[in-house]
Amino acid sequence: MVKRDAALEAVFKPVRPPTTFEETVERLGTAIRTGLLEPGTKLPPERRLAEKLRISRSTLRQALTTLVQSGHLKAVRGRSGGTFVAERPPLSERDDPLGGDAWDVLDRRVAIELGAAVLAAERAREVELETLDALVELMAGCDDFEDYRRADIRFHIGVAEAARSPRLVMEMTEVQGQMSGLIALIAHPEEVLTLSNAQHRELVADLREGDGRAALETARLHIRGTEHILAGLI
Repeated sequence: MVKRDAALEAVFKPVRPPTTFEETVERLGTAIRTGLLEPGTKLPPERRLAEKLRISRSTLRQALTTLVQSGHLKAVRGRSGGTFVAERPPLSERDDPLGGDAWDVLDRRVAIELGAAVLAAERAREVELETLDALVELMAGCDDFEDYRRADIRFHIGVAEAARSPRLVMEMTEVQGQMSGLIALIAHPEEVLTLSNAQHRELVADLREGDGRAALETARLHIRGTEHILAGLI
């Protein structure tokens, strides 16, 4: 009982920035899948839960919405309402809406994205960097996620093009297509997209400086956010 209480306490510890939305989804989703938060359990009131996690209420709402959409949580209205753990949350691969090879896709993405970033830092020409700059500005002005995602895909393929490796361009195109199926299943709050595009901008700056180590670190941080979210859902 003591161990269980300690584990539950860890679920509601403050979430670390800058990936507060992603880590909140991972934290709660994992607690549900492992049974720490049992079916039918009512989560603390929104204000109290946001205070415990030390995140904004808007970020909390976005995380809860993601978990409701994935079937982990259920929102009930009315006087006796609130947010409850679903009676039959996705707990096994059989129930996994993301598919059994989701982690293989994520691992493949890590290898391709990081390799492309390192090579692009060594090989990128100004014309390719200007194309990436333009895509960052395009994403900054997008009001619709579908438009943002199209520019996002083009950006990542553009990094592979800056690495000047036809094989990497092909691999990046394929993995971005595979990622689209996973990304379509999760929420895309404006603040998360803003942070994501700030990382795009930072990566271009690293490439322009020819700093492979910095580009590697920026690229890894950039794709880790998606992994946090999916870790709570798979």
